[in-house]
Order: sequence, then structure tokens, then C-alpha cells
Amino acid sequence: MSVFTSFLSHPYIFGGAALSAQGGGYGFGQAEAGLLDYVFDRGIRVFDTAPIYGFGASEQALGLFIKNKREKVSIISKSGVDWHDSRRVNMSNDPKTTQKMLLASLTRMKTEYIDHYMIHWPDTDVDIRFPLEVLAKNQLEGKIKSIGLCNTNYDDLEKALEVVEINSVQMQNNLFERPSDRVISFLEEKRIPFVGWGVFDKGIISARVDKKRELSKNYEEGDSRKKSVWWKQADVLNKIEKIEKLKPMLRFHELSLIEAAINYAFAPKWADHILIGSKTIKDWEQVLDVSRREIASEILLEMEAICHS
Repeated sequence: MSVFTSFLSHPYIFGGAALSAQGGGYGFGQAEAGLLDYVFDRGIRVFDTAPIYGFGASEQALGLFIKNKREKVSIISKSGVDWHDSRRVNMSNDPKTTQKMLLASLTRMKTEYIDHYMIHWPDTDVDIRFPLEVLAKNQLEGKIKSIGLCNTNYDDLEKALEVVEINSVQMQNNLFERPSDRVISFLEEKRIPFVGWGVFDKGIISARVDKKRELSKNYEEGDSRKKSVWWKQADVLNKIEKIEKLKPMLRFHELSLIEAAINYAFAPKWADHILIGSKTIKDWEQVLDVSRREIASEILLEMEAICHS
């Protein structure tokens, strides 16, 4: 059992983008007070974050939360999405940036180590082996316990294993997007744990984002969906239309959108864990109270046909 797998006792991981507050960067506005205590009391023990979530606000909030329970929780953080003093985002896996970001995360969270540290995104200008050499050194020094890759690809996975053991891979996994078959085959062959993110596609699949909300841009300050370049309205509206078409079929099979999204994400044999970034207690209640069930293959295919039409 890998170091990473050993602390994954629960199928859900808390997504720290929910703690972005008004900090800006990648995030979704203000989290409800008491949210972290609630999910901890419901058994969540792994908390995922990254410096870009609220420009450090998420890590700072987690640091306060874990102060008196450090040995009871596990933290995931990442390097590669940095920012300048002007808050212009800088995507880089330069080894010096990797080292700087790791040390800054340790400082923000006031912890001596991070349980699982990941490269956030591939960087076409930097060989993945260079930042991983930095992380391997920090692992030997005890600053991180295990290492993983986010949003990766087959070539980087192959190169990564030349340098260090990869203890998990985190990629988007929902009705609109699955990892490539080539990546999944590699993970299964090497027995690398998989964590899916984006189960509700930032609110589209749960219908929290509907046509009216998107057209009016009814998102609070600090919510990156309000004006980010990656939140393209034409694409969002197209997905919303498909979710509307999906609803009658799900009602026929007595499935809510939340149930369908979660059970679809868990359907493949390689999908043991998912990351949830909900920012209210009510939303987390819905997630944690969903009954895990096997959806018949013909229903899964029908869902995919609608979402990929």
C-alpha cells in the first residue's frame, strides 16, 4: 500500500477551491461558516488545496483548521500555478518555482510537512522530470510524504516514473469528460490510485448553474466563473442544454442529477475516489447522503449519448 493510499479511508476528498473566499484566483466565492468542521465530523480526512485557490486564501484557511488536529488529517497541495505581484497567473513547472511554491505552502499552512504534493498542470516548456527531482529531494527531507500528478498525460507519466514513485493521479472525471483510455490503462498497469475532480463540472451537472444564472452572470465576487477566460459562455450554455435533455431520462430511472453525477463518476473500476468542492453544508449533506449504486450499463450509455450529442 502506498503512502497516499494509506490515508484514503473515505471515498470523498474535500476540494479546497471552496475556501477561496474573496481572495480571487481560482475559486467560487465564500464558503459557509463551519463547513470544514462539518465535513470532518462526517468522516472526511483528506483535504485538497493549491496556492492558486484564492491566491493562498485556501491554504491559509486549511492551516488554521488543522492547527490542533494535524495528525488526524492529510493535506494535498500543488505547485505549478503561481502568480506575479500583479496577480497575473503564471503557469510554470520550473524547478525554482516548484521549490518556492512548496516552501510558501508550508509557511501558509504553518505545517512542517504536506502529506501529498502534486504537479498541478503539465508545462510544455519544462521536462516533468526536473520539478519531480526537486520534489524527490524534499520528500527525502520529510517536507512531503508522497508525490502525484494532476491533469497529466501519458508521456509525462512515463517520464515521471524514471525519477520518483507517483502515488496518485488527479484528473477531471464527469459526464462530459473522462481521462483518456491510454492514461487509464497506464494507471491500472502501474496500480496508481486515481482521484476524479469536476464531478459536477463547476455546477453545470448539478444544475446550480442554469441558463438564467449564466446569462445574468449571477456569481458573487471572488467566483472565477464570473469572468475567467476558461469559463466560455457558449460552451457552458451548450452543456446546460444537454443537462436539461438529461433530466427526463433520469427521472424515469428515479435518479436525481446529484445521484447520477456521483454514481457515474464512481462507475469505472479505476475510479475509487472523487474530490468534492461544494462550499455549503447543505450541498455536502446531499453528496454524503447519496446512495452508492451500480447504474446499468445501458443507462450509462444513454447518459453519455445525451451529454456527447
